[in-house]
Amino acid sequence: MQDAGATPCFHCALPVTAPGRYRVKVDGKWQPVCCPGCEAVAAAILGYGLQGYYEHRTSPAPTAEAGGENEDFRIYDDPEVQRGFVHAGAGGECDAALMLEGIRCTACVWLNESVLRRLPGVLGVGINATTHRAQLRWDPQKIRLSEILAAVRRIGYRAHPYDARKAEAAQRAEQKQSLWRLFVAGFGMMQVMMYALPVYMAEPGSMTPDIEQLMRWASLMLTLPVVFYSAGPFFEAAWRDLRLGRMGMDLPVALGIAVAFAASVWSTLSGHGEVYFDSVSMFVFLLLCGRYLEIRARHAVARSLDYLSRAIPEVALRLGSAGEPKQVPVSALRPGDRVLVRSGERVPADGVVVEGRSFVDESLLSGESRPLARQTEDRLIGGSTNVADPLVMQVERIGADTVMSSIVRLMQQAATERPPLAANAERITGWFVAATLALAAGAAVTWWFIEPGHALWVAVTILVVTCPCALSLATPVALTVATGRLARQGLIVCRGHVIETLARATDVVLDKTGTLTLGQLRLTRTYALADLGEADSLGIAAALEQGSMHPIAKALIAAGPQARAARDAKHHAGLGVEAELDGHVYRLGRPEFVMAGHRAPTAWQRPALPAGSSIAMLGDESRCLALFVFGDELRPDASEFVDALRRAGKRVHLLSGDRDGTVVQIAAALGIEIATANASPQTKLAYVQALQREGRVVAMIGDGINDAPVLAQASVSIAMSDGAWMSQRQADAVLLSGRLGDLRAAFDTSVRTLAVIRENLFWALAYNLTAVPLAALGMVTPWMAGIGMSASSLVVILNSLRPFRQPATPAAVSAARVPSTGL
Repeated sequence: MQDAGATPCFHCALPVTAPGRYRVKVDGKWQPVCCPGCEAVAAAILGYGLQGYYEHRTSPAPTAEAGGENEDFRIYDDPEVQRGFVHAGAGGECDAALMLEGIRCTACVWLNESVLRRLPGVLGVGINATTHRAQLRWDPQKIRLSEILAAVRRIGYRAHPYDARKAEAAQRAEQKQSLWRLFVAGFGMMQVMMYALPVYMAEPGSMTPDIEQLMRWASLMLTLPVVFYSAGPFFEAAWRDLRLGRMGMDLPVALGIAVAFAASVWSTLSGHGEVYFDSVSMFVFLLLCGRYLEIRARHAVARSLDYLSRAIPEVALRLGSAGEPKQVPVSALRPGDRVLVRSGERVPADGVVVEGRSFVDESLLSGESRPLARQTEDRLIGGSTNVADPLVMQVERIGADTVMSSIVRLMQQAATERPPLAANAERITGWFVAATLALAAGAAVTWWFIEPGHALWVAVTILVVTCPCALSLATPVALTVATGRLARQGLIVCRGHVIETLARATDVVLDKTGTLTLGQLRLTRTYALADLGEADSLGIAAALEQGSMHPIAKALIAAGPQARAARDAKHHAGLGVEAELDGHVYRLGRPEFVMAGHRAPTAWQRPALPAGSSIAMLGDESRCLALFVFGDELRPDASEFVDALRRAGKRVHLLSGDRDGTVVQIAAALGIEIATANASPQTKLAYVQALQREGRVVAMIGDGINDAPVLAQASVSIAMSDGAWMSQRQADAVLLSGRLGDLRAAFDTSVRTLAVIRENLFWALAYNLTAVPLAALGMVTPWMAGIGMSASSLVVILNSLRPFRQPATPAAVSAARVPSTGL
């Protein structure tokens, strides 16, 4: 226990045993510290120019171990170690999810973010103050991961790769501690009631003063652990909010408990006045019951968001050169390894079947309730389950490069953002708490003049019965539950505002190819426009399109011969591609784009084409060489999706870069009245901007490279999972299933979520408008107030869970559709 007369350490607040030996200079004044570790950590913080940390922190910093800053983190620079948790982006940057130890308050979050952002080579960092999870992005050419971890250690914290199983263990520990607090409160409440009941039931004058005083002292002793241990979280949270200059939802509760307990202690010591030990212990118990159920619900939602993280097994059976299986950690697998997946086992990585034939359950990922047949050369997704015969697979992607990790990164990105609805709810809660404190003080003064004996418990009742908890929970709980639901429906939310904006969208702008159509174009005919054979034309076109994810590129590569390598390929968004092959410069794409590259003006005769077909022209520096005609099919659920949007009162727009005839036919088939063809990326961008200037809330759904600018501009944007990686990076959400029926369900979920939020806010408002006047009139006792407050919070949580109790369809994912570079 700290000596009351000892000087506290400026950094960690422990007693300084050797004054003057260790110290740091802050704003020109020397401050004492307890050890060389704290001296080094404090000097590092001040050296970064972050003196504000010591001004805004709400609890002492974690103690620093001397020499801890010299801990060796170089093991995390090993590429073999990084395979499991570091993802390398297309631009050479790396990103990873880390867990931070030692985070105690928002000042700790601010300090870590500030230090890391000042490091050269750190491109971005976001820390979730609730989960203590950090999303980090850096340039490995400028800074090593070990240097980043060492910088965190120098300021007294510790970072390590995020592990979903460790996070789950921490949740279990939190639940266990909450149960202990609940048990102490419940036991204390029952014992206090045993002493309070005889006092209540005794006839006036039948109980002697010494016996009544004994009952009071016994109740005081039993209430002490309830107030100082069980109610500890309320006081800690209230003190933290006061230190930060805010009025949080725990402030009225903590104030009510403190005032009632202090008044009861004074009455016990003075021997006169009323005591409220039974009421204090009872509403602490009731409040903790509500908090425990809140924790359970919050952890259940967190598990639903982390369900993909736990899908990959920890071990796998790797086959040796002689075919003998050996159990190894999944982290030891490498691309090219052959792995045996027995019946009932999960697939440990992304890969391809090389031996065997079986059925695979992808219900966790693919949304297919029936097992899917898999045989040689079929792809396997890590996390799916082999339900029939053994399979031998060859590993292609591991660790952070798998489909599973790609999806998890998207969900973690959304978790670090604050939705506008949640921020607004917190601001309302702050004003509500201030009004509650003013009302309680006013009621106490009023009752002091009417009936002084009632003033205290009326004020306490008002502080407890008002429920800012319901107001503050009304929005975030519903949004969190909905995010998990959307993930299981196949829509991965990447930005915090998606649910709110989807529900408020007035206009839905749709791309055609790959969105309303399957995007699986097939070459139906080739027209020769010069003296070049069909096979040669296809060979040149396939060479130009190597590496492209565009549906036309895929169709040409599939139909063409073995592709040669083109040089200096330049992609022109919305127009086509230009590259050099065998000393000639070729262009492939729109006819006007191809002819713009000719040395002299040329003309060509457009043949009669089937309705709904798409075309691409091939040409060199002087001639039009060939015209390729492609056919595509509408998605089977496209018509139903468009009809559902119209019934919901949303204006549907078709915005495509394809030619007029094709776009008009598709629009007519789907009943879309507003359609625009031949739209370049700039045209699409201007189109959406014009809608927004009219005050419309625009939801854009697309999949191509040329959709990336408009996806970034739209109020809310959704990219198809089988689209270009650039469009997925710009989008606010990614539809993993590729099924428009899942997207329709996502719109419905968003609308229902906003309805639930409105219901929650209405309930919270109605409850407070009813309960507060009754409490001010003296018609509610403190223990009744505790029941009311807990019940109000539980109603909000249960109402948020109500619309989503039915089992949801897991997200549909196809290994061929989700490129690891895109997510």
